[in-house]
Amino acid sequence: MSFYRDIIIETYENRGEPSAERIRTRPLPGQGLSTLMKVECSIKMREAYPPGTKLKIRAKVTSREGGTEFLYCHYSWPYEVFTDDEATEFIRERYPNAR
Repeated sequence: MSFYRDIIIETYENRGEPSAERIRTRPLPGQGLSTLMKVECSIKMREAYPPGTKLKIRAKVTSREGGTEFLYCHYSWPYEVFTDDEATEFIRERYPNAR
């Protein structure tokens, strides 16, 4: 069963990945998620900030008909921009036992 939770993601420039999106996002380490996991979220949000921007979103792990798992956040949901230090602190406090 999947549930929504707060996750810190980071924007990055798509270089050679099989996707038409110029800016992609991935979860930061330390939240119990693979940093290779894809994130489905707002294109406007991703493209509003430079690569390397940290964002807190509300997301859940899901998959399409048993395919590869990814994080899902509805495109209209609110998000917060975090500094590197804020992201590190959030992860340390929220996920103290995650690797």
